[in-house]
Amino acid sequence: MKAVVAKRVDRGDADLTEIGDLARAAGYEVVGELTQTREEDAAYGFGEGKVDELAALAVESGADTVIVDNRLGPYQTYNIGGKLPEGVEVVDRFTLILDIFGQRAQTRKAQLQVELAELRYELPRAEAKTSLAKRDERPGFMGLGEYDESRERDIKNQIADIKRELDQLADKEATRRERRRESGFDLVALAGYTNAGKSTLMRQLADELDVDENEGRHPDLETTAESEDRLFTTLGTTTRRADTGSRDVLLTDTVGFVSDLPHWLVESFESTLDSVYHADLVLLVVDASESSEEMREKLVTCHDTLYERNEAPIVTVLNKVDRVDDDELEEKREALSALAPNPVAVSGLTGENVGALRERIERELPDWEFERLVLPLGDDAMSLVSWIHDHGSVEEESYGNDQVVLEFEAPPSVVDRARAKAGNLPTPESV
Repeated sequence: MKAVVAKRVDRGDADLTEIGDLARAAGYEVVGELTQTREEDAAYGFGEGKVDELAALAVESGADTVIVDNRLGPYQTYNIGGKLPEGVEVVDRFTLILDIFGQRAQTRKAQLQVELAELRYELPRAEAKTSLAKRDERPGFMGLGEYDESRERDIKNQIADIKRELDQLADKEATRRERRRESGFDLVALAGYTNAGKSTLMRQLADELDVDENEGRHPDLETTAESEDRLFTTLGTTTRRADTGSRDVLLTDTVGFVSDLPHWLVESFESTLDSVYHADLVLLVVDASESSEEMREKLVTCHDTLYERNEAPIVTVLNKVDRVDDDELEEKREALSALAPNPVAVSGLTGENVGALRERIERELPDWEFERLVLPLGDDAMSLVSWIHDHGSVEEESYGNDQVVLEFEAPPSVVDRARAKAGNLPTPESV
């Protein structure tokens, strides 16, 4: 598939880097580019003369698709298509993103979220068809298709059905998260833009052992985190055990953010973002090789998304420091200090400074509670001691006078369960 990419901006210079990357991620070969700086035209988005240029470029390059890095209304899409050679399709930014999501969706949850986003994208177009057909009493007005009011109702019903199923999946995952916490795991989420290097960094932090189903791994999760240089490699979530030191950590990589995502699209993937919203700690990964301005814009977007619902501490990770020198890195630290105070600079590729990141994770995780238990010696007590070793950090363990004294730190939920278990132990007299 060959594509021409085009973008209009109100002011300044249009940047086609991201839309080119998105097009290639969807499987297109980019064979032409076109930009325009002007206010939006109601009929075409671009100026009509620029659309004529676009049509000529499509013919010259042999493109079968024109990808517009703007959100096009149904009428603008139709009008641009009318100018293009027969057989050349018009795709706007969000249709392209949904296409990529659809290609990457391997799990039931991911497929539902993609379907939900597609329906939310189609709904206003169906409403427009209904409105215009009623107003003009002409089916197919402006090439928008046959007037069928039932299609609008069908879309709304499908949206409601998908949301119910996603809510059921979310309830199951909430139960799974609590079970993991009760087992002594801290939950850490990786967030950030696509191609920031989250999956590569995850491979540095993770143990070789994947989280198996007995430890609560979601059955839909991928067993490994890919680290290819392409957008949306990780559409679902990947969870693996992470080696940070004394704490048992489950690290989850999620779908990357993309700039200019509309609210309806973010909402469609809310179920995936729950793993970020409900984490104990969020690592916000930023590509340190980008310009300070690009990094700032992406940090602002991520903060707007995360701080709305997230209560966990956020640590900014400046990744890919192998691509910048020390002076440039320091300049970027200073420029972003208001948005990213005290970030950790690492290279997920080379492993540089990953040890410092592990230490930072341990410091930022919620504090554990200290507990001291005096247990009667016996098989049941030894089983409890073993359980506490597995779920917490034992600082002192001593035996004498038919009892064992155990001093340990653990998550509050684990301490509560340890106390309850200790209270149910048989006394020497009852044995």
